[in-house]
Amino acid sequence: MRWPTMAEKLGEYRRKRKPGRTPEPIPDDDGATGANDLFVIQEHHASSLHWDIRLERDGVLVSWAVPKGLPMSPGLERLAVHTEDHPLDYLTFEGEIPAGEYGGGTMTVWDTGRYETLHFNDHKVEIVFHGERARGKYLFLNVKKDGNDRGWLLRRLDPADPGREELPPFLAPMLSKPGRLPSTGEDAEWAYEFDWSGRRTLIRVSGGRITAYDDSGDDVTALYPEFRGLGEQLGATETFLDGEIVVFDGGKPSAEGLGHRARATKASAKRLTPRYPAFYLISDLMHVDGRSCVELPYIQRRELLDGLGLAGPHWQVPRHYVGDGGAVARAAREHGLAGILAKRAGSAYHPGRRTGEWLSITGARVQQVVLGGWRPGGGSRAGTFSSLLLGVPHEDGLRYIGNVGVGFAGDELEDLSRRLFRLERKTSPFHSVPEKQAKDARWSRPTIVGEVVFGGWTDAGCLRNPRWRGLLPDVTVDDVELDGFELES
Repeated sequence: MRWPTMAEKLGEYRRKRKPGRTPEPIPDDDGATGANDLFVIQEHHASSLHWDIRLERDGVLVSWAVPKGLPMSPGLERLAVHTEDHPLDYLTFEGEIPAGEYGGGTMTVWDTGRYETLHFNDHKVEIVFHGERARGKYLFLNVKKDGNDRGWLLRRLDPADPGREELPPFLAPMLSKPGRLPSTGEDAEWAYEFDWSGRRTLIRVSGGRITAYDDSGDDVTALYPEFRGLGEQLGATETFLDGEIVVFDGGKPSAEGLGHRARATKASAKRLTPRYPAFYLISDLMHVDGRSCVELPYIQRRELLDGLGLAGPHWQVPRHYVGDGGAVARAAREHGLAGILAKRAGSAYHPGRRTGEWLSITGARVQQVVLGGWRPGGGSRAGTFSSLLLGVPHEDGLRYIGNVGVGFAGDELEDLSRRLFRLERKTSPFHSVPEKQAKDARWSRPTIVGEVVFGGWTDAGCLRNPRWRGLLPDVTVDDVELDGFELES
């Protein structure tokens, strides 16, 4: 390749641009020369995302378009396409090049600063970047093929920054175990997410391009063309995401629609996209910008994930909730979801393992209850209670909705018994209690609120198979409402 003369340097740049139709600088002359030590790297969201690397040389910016951006480690090699020289005014250019114009799209400065030259000729350019994000020794190597002198390769020559870990080619997803909703006393130790009943999918993002994998490691990128923009939104950020693909119908996950997309081929995926659009719901982060996140606690990983600001037409990061699992379970049921996931707030990410720190909870129904009395216990429960009589506020008293006798920890039995005994009264706070349950019952003032998990309602309006979940000290009696059963006046 022959470097152009001063008269030729900006000729091609000017031919490709029309004054008044683009905000790019178009100087009348070549301008003054500098010290040959300034650079700019611009992130260019044109028809295809790329990064423009420009080096000041003899009064112009010698330029390359790099589709996947600057390699951060010496083991990576990136294509670099030599493009026309740009004016020095382009060192600070950012803006929107109108659609239809050459290079149409958004351009922002990714990094700028100074560089030093080790070699600079038509065969190789070897430099050292001294920028905020671009640092280290790099080689642009001209690899001429078929007379085309535009093709170059870009390599990093020195070691990566200390502590940097390369983005892994694949990470198997961490697995959940079927489980029960944790007790209210444990709530602060758990985070809760909605279970969207989607297809578990891992997305690797590098150089603004995504690769999507199913849970077995098969590449399914071509089946979901609508996710391409996720990579463009992340730009130079390298990351490995965990989530699930969902197809909605009427605002609810559609197993049928998801099945159509999962069985598609590369050719049919584009035809199915308008009818069954897929959405990627992101729930975890295993790696970001040279840092493995798998050893970090779940809460920290979610903070990093939220910090990426991922939101687009086909992807988003749904909320997670620390504590108050009962409210999350009720909300899941109200929205027609299969259940929730409970994840220990301090748990690491264990690729491919099922540790019990993630629980899949399906079909759980949760009811807040007011304690109106108890039935005395015997045997191992002598001195405490065998079951609690439960109610909900109704008119000027409590409406009886059943008894609960399971789910109590040993220390909880003792503590709750002492509280109930102090609140004992002679008369029942309920409108009525079945004779069998009222026999030998002891009554208490209805001021204690708790929560149970149950399997549904009987025809008589009582809880089916209730299990104690724990006390709700921040909930008042007046706040208690029924879950899915209408009381008669």
